[in-house]
Amino acid sequence: MKHWGGAALIAAMLLAGCGGKDEDRGHTAPKPDAGFVRDNQLWREQRLTELLAVDGWTSLVGLHWLELKAHYIGSGSTSGIRLAVGPPRMGMVSREGEALWFTPEPGVSLQVDGVPVKGRIRFHSDDAAEPTLIQFDDGKGTLSLIHRGSRYALRVKHADAPARAGFGHLDYWAQDPGWRITARFVPHDAGKSLPIVDITGTTTQQANAGAVEFERDGRTWRLEALGEPGRPLQIIFADRTSGRGSYAAGRYIDLEVPDADSQVVIDFNRAYNPPCAFTPFATCPLPPPENRMDLLVEAGEKAYVKPKQETAG
Repeated sequence: MKHWGGAALIAAMLLAGCGGKDEDRGHTAPKPDAGFVRDNQLWREQRLTELLAVDGWTSLVGLHWLELKAHYIGSGSTSGIRLAVGPPRMGMVSREGEALWFTPEPGVSLQVDGVPVKGRIRFHSDDAAEPTLIQFDDGKGTLSLIHRGSRYALRVKHADAPARAGFGHLDYWAQDPGWRITARFVPHDAGKSLPIVDITGTTTQQANAGAVEFERDGRTWRLEALGEPGRPLQIIFADRTSGRGSYAAGRYIDLEVPDADSQVVIDFNRAYNPPCAFTPFATCPLPPPENRMDLLVEAGEKAYVKPKQETAG
């Protein structure tokens, strides 16, 4: 397995992925100042560090939907749900009403919060205040439960995941301060939500605190922002680069809390790919119709190209 996290390796990946020339964007970009370049470089380093963390998105190795009231799980051939990694017989996941439970196989080595799992435990999903994370393989693997609509699924992560061990590099358009835009925040009525479809086809109502409006190319553009009022927001959007340079299923941008004057900065240089760009085992929300722009956003993260060895594996 390759080891990630060294400053030299991260710097090399970032330099390889800075990509993009001024002529690629079809206009002459303002020359970024040193502070702008430094801040965005730090953001890119943090982005890469989180992506390649032991429990980051590239560590995913499995997504298994629970269709029955009970499933025996493990990596062995006799398991009802066969995992890619872990003990041959790990245990049983069962559902009783609205509660889900995990019962370990006798003698299997599992832990939750550093405590060995010796008997049946409540299995809390990712929308609970404290989700249950079951660790195996000396802490290198994690089994968790996700809740999407009315369905539940097992999510499996492992430090030796092929997507992590064989990771390539992130590629970006050149940094352009012209894509760091101060926008107007237009709040919605309290409690408003927006239906968001994910890549599995599941629709979930998500909090929709308001919209952001900004000017570009002589037009006013409007994007719906997801999140609760008074808290950081997220935008899921598609543009004319989607599938033509950037990830086909759209990109994400995180926003700070709008200020007292209802202004918020949208920095498209920090647009990033959803987890589904790196793994088939994620359930990424897709851009709502309101956030599909007829605008060429040649800024931020480009489509990820898997290395040949990962693709072959």
